[in-house]
Amino acid sequence: MALRKRIGVMVPSTNTTFEADFQLVAPRDVTIHGQRLWLTNGDEGAAGMDRMNAEIESGAKYLATANVNVVAYGCTTGSFYRGPGYDRDMLQTISKAAGVPAVAAAPAVVDALRRFAARRVSVATPYPDWNNQRLRAYLEASGFEVLNVEGEPKAAASGNQGINDHDPEEVVAFASRVCRPDADALLCSCTAWRSVEAVAELERRTGKPVVTSNQASIWASFRALGLRPALKGFGRLLLDLAA
Repeated sequence: MALRKRIGVMVPSTNTTFEADFQLVAPRDVTIHGQRLWLTNGDEGAAGMDRMNAEIESGAKYLATANVNVVAYGCTTGSFYRGPGYDRDMLQTISKAAGVPAVAAAPAVVDALRRFAARRVSVATPYPDWNNQRLRAYLEASGFEVLNVEGEPKAAASGNQGINDHDPEEVVAFASRVCRPDADALLCSCTAWRSVEAVAELERRTGKPVVTSNQASIWASFRALGLRPALKGFGRLLLDLAA
Protein backbone atom coordinates (compact mmCIF):
# COMPACT_ATOMS: atom_id res chain seq x y z
CA MET A 1 0.00 0.00 0.00
CA ALA A 2 1.40 3.39 -1.01
CA LEU A 3 2.17 6.03 1.60
CA ARG A 4 -0.24 8.92 1.86
CA LYS A 5 0.92 12.31 0.63
CA ARG A 6 0.87 14.92 3.40
CA ILE A 7 0.06 18.60 2.91
CA GLY A 8 1.05 20.91 5.76
CA VAL A 9 -0.98 24.09 6.04
CA MET A 10 -0.12 27.22 8.00
CA VAL A 11 -3.16 29.34 8.80
CA PRO A 12 -4.05 32.41 10.86
CA SER A 13 -5.35 31.17 14.20
CA THR A 14 -8.74 32.74 13.42
CA ASN A 15 -9.12 30.85 10.12
CA THR A 16 -11.38 27.78 10.10
CA THR A 17 -11.95 27.61 6.33
CA PHE A 18 -8.56 26.93 4.71
CA GLU A 19 -8.03 23.51 6.28
CA ALA A 20 -11.69 22.60 5.78
CA ASP A 21 -11.49 23.38 2.05
CA PHE A 22 -8.38 21.24 1.61
CA GLN A 23 -10.14 18.39 3.42
CA LEU A 24 -13.27 18.90 1.32
CA VAL A 25 -11.37 18.53 -1.93
CA ALA A 26 -8.50 16.14 -1.14
CA PRO A 27 -8.76 12.46 -2.16
CA ARG A 28 -8.36 9.76 0.50
CA ASP A 29 -4.66 9.24 -0.14
CA VAL A 30 -3.82 12.87 0.70
CA THR A 31 -3.93 14.09 4.31
CA ILE A 32 -3.95 17.64 5.69
CA HIS A 33 -1.94 18.75 8.74
CA GLY A 34 -2.35 22.18 10.27
CA GLN A 35 -0.18 24.72 12.09
CA ARG A 36 -1.79 27.88 13.42
CA LEU A 37 -0.20 31.35 13.42
CA TRP A 38 -1.36 33.82 16.06
CA LEU A 39 -3.89 36.38 14.85
CA THR A 40 -6.69 38.01 16.82
CA ASN A 41 -10.12 38.90 15.52
CA GLY A 42 -9.34 42.59 15.83
CA ASP A 43 -5.87 42.58 14.24
CA GLU A 44 -5.81 44.94 11.29
CA GLY A 45 -3.14 46.46 9.12
CA ALA A 46 0.52 45.72 8.70
CA ALA A 47 1.24 45.34 12.42
CA GLY A 48 -1.06 42.32 12.75
CA MET A 49 0.32 40.71 9.61
CA ASP A 50 3.91 41.36 10.70
CA ARG A 51 3.31 39.75 14.09
CA MET A 52 1.64 36.72 12.53
CA ASN A 53 4.30 36.27 9.87
CA ALA A 54 7.04 36.38 12.49
CA GLU A 55 5.92 32.81 13.27
CA ILE A 56 6.28 31.50 9.71
CA GLU A 57 9.75 29.98 10.08
CA SER A 58 8.96 28.24 13.37
CA GLY A 59 5.61 27.05 11.98
CA ALA A 60 7.36 25.49 9.00
CA LYS A 61 9.78 23.70 11.32
CA TYR A 62 6.88 22.26 13.31
CA LEU A 63 5.27 20.95 10.12
CA ALA A 64 8.58 19.43 9.04
CA THR A 65 8.41 17.10 12.05
CA ALA A 66 5.24 15.60 10.55
CA ASN A 67 7.18 14.73 7.38
CA VAL A 68 4.83 16.75 5.18
CA ASN A 69 5.53 16.78 1.44
CA VAL A 70 4.55 20.41 0.81
CA VAL A 71 3.62 23.40 2.97
CA ALA A 72 0.81 25.80 2.01
CA TYR A 73 0.70 29.22 3.66
CA GLY A 74 -2.97 30.09 4.03
CA CYS A 75 -3.38 33.84 4.36
CA THR A 76 -3.91 35.86 1.20
CA THR A 77 -3.40 39.28 2.80
CA GLY A 78 -0.36 37.99 4.65
CA SER A 79 1.24 37.09 1.33
CA PHE A 80 0.33 40.23 -0.67
CA TYR A 81 0.38 43.15 1.79
CA ARG A 82 4.05 43.96 1.21
CA GLY A 83 3.87 43.51 -2.55
CA PRO A 84 5.50 41.19 -5.11
CA GLY A 85 8.91 40.02 -4.00
CA TYR A 86 7.89 39.65 -0.37
CA ASP A 87 5.69 36.71 -1.34
CA ARG A 88 8.57 34.91 -3.05
CA ASP A 89 10.89 35.59 -0.10
CA MET A 90 8.22 34.06 2.15
CA LEU A 91 8.13 30.93 0.02
CA GLN A 92 11.90 30.58 0.27
CA THR A 93 11.78 30.96 4.07
CA ILE A 94 9.09 28.30 4.42
CA SER A 95 10.73 25.88 2.01
CA LYS A 96 14.13 26.20 3.66
CA ALA A 97 12.69 25.70 7.16
CA ALA A 98 10.46 22.77 6.19
CA GLY A 99 12.81 21.15 3.68
CA VAL A 100 9.98 20.73 1.14
CA PRO A 101 8.30 22.85 -1.55
CA ALA A 102 6.08 25.70 -0.39
CA VAL A 103 3.07 27.51 -1.83
CA ALA A 104 1.29 30.64 -0.61
CA ALA A 105 -2.15 31.98 -1.36
CA ALA A 106 -1.36 35.24 -3.17
CA PRO A 107 1.31 33.93 -5.59
CA ALA A 108 -0.87 30.85 -6.19
CA VAL A 109 -3.71 33.17 -7.21
CA VAL A 110 -1.41 35.02 -9.61
CA ASP A 111 -0.25 31.75 -11.17
CA ALA A 112 -3.84 30.53 -11.49
CA LEU A 113 -4.99 33.72 -13.22
CA ARG A 114 -2.08 33.42 -15.62
CA ARG A 115 -3.07 29.80 -16.27
CA PHE A 116 -6.31 31.19 -17.72
CA ALA A 117 -4.37 33.90 -19.61
CA ALA A 118 -6.48 36.46 -17.75
CA ARG A 119 -5.44 40.08 -18.23
CA ARG A 120 -8.46 42.02 -16.91
CA VAL A 121 -9.92 40.88 -13.61
CA SER A 122 -12.82 41.68 -11.34
CA VAL A 123 -12.18 41.05 -7.64
CA ALA A 124 -14.64 40.23 -4.87
CA THR A 125 -13.47 40.11 -1.25
CA PRO A 126 -14.69 40.13 2.35
CA TYR A 127 -12.03 42.76 3.14
CA PRO A 128 -12.08 46.30 4.50
CA ASP A 129 -10.50 49.07 2.44
CA TRP A 130 -6.93 48.58 3.75
CA ASN A 131 -6.72 45.04 2.37
CA ASN A 132 -8.51 45.91 -0.87
CA GLN A 133 -6.15 48.77 -1.67
CA ARG A 134 -3.09 46.58 -1.17
CA LEU A 135 -4.61 43.73 -3.13
CA ARG A 136 -5.22 46.03 -6.08
CA ALA A 137 -1.62 47.29 -5.91
CA TYR A 138 -0.29 43.71 -5.72
CA LEU A 139 -2.32 42.52 -8.71
CA GLU A 140 -1.43 45.56 -10.80
CA ALA A 141 2.26 45.12 -9.97
CA SER A 142 1.86 41.49 -11.08
CA GLY A 143 0.71 42.65 -14.52
CA PHE A 144 -3.10 42.55 -14.32
CA GLU A 145 -5.59 45.25 -15.22
CA VAL A 146 -7.86 45.40 -12.18
CA LEU A 147 -11.31 46.52 -13.30
CA ASN A 148 -12.73 46.66 -9.76
CA VAL A 149 -12.10 45.44 -6.22
CA GLU A 150 -15.19 45.32 -4.04
CA GLY A 151 -15.55 44.18 -0.45
CA GLU A 152 -18.73 42.57 0.86
CA PRO A 153 -19.78 44.97 3.68
CA LYS A 154 -21.18 42.45 6.19
CA ALA A 155 -18.20 40.12 5.88
CA ALA A 156 -15.74 43.01 6.05
CA ALA A 157 -17.36 44.23 9.27
CA SER A 158 -17.31 40.81 10.94
CA GLY A 159 -13.57 40.65 11.67
CA ASN A 160 -10.98 38.01 10.90
CA GLN A 161 -12.82 35.14 12.55
CA GLY A 162 -16.26 36.27 11.48
CA ILE A 163 -15.46 35.96 7.79
CA ASN A 164 -15.50 32.18 8.20
CA ASP A 165 -19.15 32.23 9.23
CA HIS A 166 -20.62 33.68 6.02
CA ASP A 167 -22.51 31.18 3.87
CA PRO A 168 -21.27 30.30 0.36
CA GLU A 169 -24.63 31.50 -0.98
CA GLU A 170 -23.67 34.99 0.20
CA VAL A 171 -20.42 34.68 -1.74
CA VAL A 172 -22.32 33.68 -4.87
CA ALA A 173 -24.81 36.53 -4.58
CA PHE A 174 -22.16 39.19 -3.97
CA ALA A 175 -19.35 38.02 -6.26
CA SER A 176 -21.63 37.39 -9.24
CA ARG A 177 -22.69 41.06 -9.06
CA VAL A 178 -19.09 42.21 -8.79
CA CYS A 179 -17.93 40.40 -11.94
CA ARG A 180 -17.93 42.82 -14.89
CA PRO A 181 -18.82 41.68 -18.43
CA ASP A 182 -15.42 42.70 -19.81
CA ALA A 183 -13.43 40.79 -17.16
CA ASP A 184 -11.38 37.81 -18.30
CA ALA A 185 -11.74 36.18 -14.88
CA LEU A 186 -13.28 36.69 -11.46
CA LEU A 187 -11.11 36.50 -8.35
CA CYS A 188 -12.58 35.78 -4.92
CA SER A 189 -9.83 36.62 -2.45
CA CYS A 190 -9.41 35.53 1.20
CA THR A 191 -8.67 32.10 2.63
CA ALA A 192 -11.33 32.50 5.37
CA TRP A 193 -14.16 33.14 2.87
CA ARG A 194 -16.10 30.02 1.85
CA SER A 195 -15.72 30.68 -1.86
CA VAL A 196 -14.46 27.20 -2.88
CA GLU A 197 -18.02 25.98 -2.38
CA ALA A 198 -19.27 28.85 -4.54
CA VAL A 199 -16.94 28.43 -7.55
CA ALA A 200 -19.07 26.14 -9.72
CA GLU A 201 -22.18 28.31 -9.38
CA LEU A 202 -20.19 31.50 -9.94
CA GLU A 203 -18.74 30.11 -13.15
CA ARG A 204 -22.23 29.09 -14.25
CA ARG A 205 -23.66 32.54 -13.57
CA THR A 206 -20.81 34.64 -14.93
CA GLY A 207 -19.53 32.45 -17.76
CA LYS A 208 -16.00 33.32 -16.59
CA PRO A 209 -13.24 31.26 -15.01
CA VAL A 210 -13.26 31.86 -11.27
CA VAL A 211 -10.16 31.77 -9.07
CA THR A 212 -10.35 31.73 -5.28
CA SER A 213 -7.57 31.87 -2.71
CA ASN A 214 -8.13 28.37 -1.37
CA GLN A 215 -8.85 26.77 -4.73
CA ALA A 216 -5.61 28.26 -6.13
CA SER A 217 -3.69 27.09 -3.05
CA ILE A 218 -5.04 23.55 -3.45
CA TRP A 219 -4.17 23.61 -7.16
CA ALA A 220 -0.64 24.83 -6.44
CA SER A 221 -0.15 22.24 -3.68
CA PHE A 222 -1.18 19.32 -5.88
CA ARG A 223 1.04 20.56 -8.69
CA ALA A 224 3.96 20.76 -6.26
CA LEU A 225 3.27 17.15 -5.29
CA GLY A 226 3.06 16.06 -8.93
CA LEU A 227 -0.47 14.74 -8.36
CA ARG A 228 -3.19 14.97 -11.01
CA PRO A 229 -6.48 13.93 -9.36
CA ALA A 230 -9.82 14.60 -11.02
CA LEU A 231 -11.26 17.19 -8.62
CA LYS A 232 -14.78 17.80 -9.91
CA GLY A 233 -17.34 20.29 -8.68
CA PHE A 234 -14.94 23.07 -7.69
CA GLY A 235 -14.42 24.97 -10.91
CA ARG A 236 -12.29 24.83 -14.02
CA LEU A 237 -8.96 25.34 -12.25
CA LEU A 238 -9.13 22.11 -10.24
CA LEU A 239 -10.50 20.20 -13.22
CA ASP A 240 -7.38 21.39 -15.05
CA LEU A 241 -5.21 19.27 -12.75
CA ALA A 242 -6.30 16.05 -14.46
CA ALA A 243 -5.95 17.47 -17.97
